Amino acid sequence: MTMQLDFYSDPGHGWLKVEKRMLEQFGIDDKISYYSYARGDYVYLEEDCDASLFIGALKDRGIEYEFKEHISLSKDSPIRNYAPYSF
Repeated sequence: MTMQLDFYSDPGHGWLKVEKRMLEQFGIDDKISYYSYARGDYVYLEEDCDASLFIGALKDRGIEYEFKEHISLSKDSPIRNYAPYSF
């Protein structure tokens, strides 16, 4: 089975949406930066470091994944208004 991951982007940046519980299960919840955002049960991992850390954790466990892209070409994503992630 392949995990589907939602990737959101706007003209300036991108974020990978993951469940908070997965960060805890993989033992990386304390390694996520404040450049990522949180809302409800989800964390939106900034594309440069935090998303790469998560993808690395998937690869380490042999979990296959694919991306579903959500692109905003003309305006900032609402994700920018979510609360900064905190451990």
